[in-house]
Amino acid sequence: MPADAKSPQKLRSNRASLTHKAGYALRHPAKVVPYVRRATRDAWLRVKHPDHVGYYRAVMASDTRRSPEAAVGSKTHDRWLALGQMQFDYLVEHGLRPGHRMLDIGCGNLRGGWRFIDHLDTGGYYGIDISPDILVAAKRTLTERGLQDKLPHLTITGDLTLDFLPDAHFDVVHAHSVFSHSPIELIDQCLAHVGRVLTPAGFFDFTFDRTEGTEHQVLREDFYYRTETLLELAGSHGLHARFMADWETRRHGQSKIRVSRSPLP
Repeated sequence: MPADAKSPQKLRSNRASLTHKAGYALRHPAKVVPYVRRATRDAWLRVKHPDHVGYYRAVMASDTRRSPEAAVGSKTHDRWLALGQMQFDYLVEHGLRPGHRMLDIGCGNLRGGWRFIDHLDTGGYYGIDISPDILVAAKRTLTERGLQDKLPHLTITGDLTLDFLPDAHFDVVHAHSVFSHSPIELIDQCLAHVGRVLTPAGFFDFTFDRTEGTEHQVLREDFYYRTETLLELAGSHGLHARFMADWETRRHGQSKIRVSRSPLP
């Protein structure tokens, strides 16, 4: 990420405003045509799929056809590897052990998932995603990495109620670059139900696009939230929540919050 990606000025920027868009277009003229194409595509997909899950499933289908790695936000294979390593290293540093059971919400094409699968005991990894196209790509990653014997679960879902999963089952729940693409209603749905599937000592880590200004969204694909909004939302569902300041030292543009059923150490 650029050195100033979390600078005070950028954290206060409203990327949905006409002023920001005009200034960005002047500074990056080569990106104007791709943006217009994406905006046109997204407008058409929103007409076809008024609900957000259906819309974003269509976005992922379109992006995955071009490149599964780009569809999960990695412009190059090296960046795909680096972001997966970053996710993995962070959770291992925070206590992820082979004997744990892990739920990976929005597992994508296993950018971080293949490392978790390799680290965890057989059957310990459960990945879910709204996109059947990206899950097909995930199975290719699994095969390419020779991890079939680890018997990971890869399941499509249409919401974040997690109603098909057992109570108090997961030691770690993880959602990387999911809430950054989710309206507040979907985040609320997840936080309302994730406590049920967590073990008493388990935790749920999620990243989000942070703003210190007006909360906003761009093309219904990128959502920017204030930290306080998400901490309060977690608290409203009886969860303990903490902003993970040590994640801010990583070279990643998003921020991270951890929630749990029990008070965090």
